[in-house]
Amino acid sequence: MLQDLVKVAPQNYKVLFENNRIRLIEYTSKPGDKTPMHSHPAYLVYILSPGKARFTFPDGKTKERETRPGKVVWSEAVTHMEENTGTTDIRALIIELKK
Repeated sequence: MLQDLVKVAPQNYKVLFENNRIRLIEYTSKPGDKTPMHSHPAYLVYILSPGKARFTFPDGKTKERETRPGKVVWSEAVTHMEENTGTTDIRALIIELKK
């Protein structure tokens, strides 16, 4: 991993559970919050609240995403930064898979 998200942005990420197979993380972000570049192994996100976010990747490309409660997003391993570009707090549960 480039940077562990819990270490680079502890104000936004909190480990709720961890064992040798998964790590469950609570994510909260206020409008305007930006997380530094960090990496995830393959992971699943369960969205708890609506919001808008911009993801920036190491190559400079960006992706905008709108979230809605109950949405589930799967991602292979990735490195990115994230910015809450909306007007509401974003809350989500992240389940990272371990090898």
